[in-house]
Amino acid sequence: MGDYYQTIVADYLRADRAVFINTECTIQIQPGKTPPKGSSWCCDIVAVDFRQPAVFLCEVTYSSTMQALIERLRAWNNHWADMLGILENYNRLPLNDKWRIRPWLFVPREYVARLLRGLKEIRDGGPLRFEPLITTLEMVQPWNYCTYDRHGERLELKDDIPEEMRV
Repeated sequence: MGDYYQTIVADYLRADRAVFINTECTIQIQPGKTPPKGSSWCCDIVAVDFRQPAVFLCEVTYSSTMQALIERLRAWNNHWADMLGILENYNRLPLNDKWRIRPWLFVPREYVARLLRGLKEIRDGGPLRFEPLITTLEMVQPWNYCTYDRHGERLELKDDIPEEMRV
């Protein structure tokens, strides 16, 4: 079922003509065929928006606990500088002063509050090394946006998300 929602999210991202995507993209901060646990991740979707310009590390989940996603974000926060270097050098993404890189999290609307609490725990008194975006899975359903330019999104589906984390 996770693959199903990844496909729906990919279609949502693709509906914006300035966004190009790479699904199941490996981010590996330790070299080798079998990197140590916690030093590589398979990102659900990497989306590159040439208009902003920005690179989004998109993660899709419908887990009620948000635990796996929060742990991944904690690891990313701890290795953020290494991840930026790998994305630029290995994945050949143009991450210079003009480009932003942000996690973009797609979760069910009913679990947004749980995700926000998890992000607060990751901070643990300090700032996050990244600024995540959050979009509800309800928002990416094709009847909730225009499928050829993604304009006209249903704004009421964003009510639970802080302004700085909205698309």
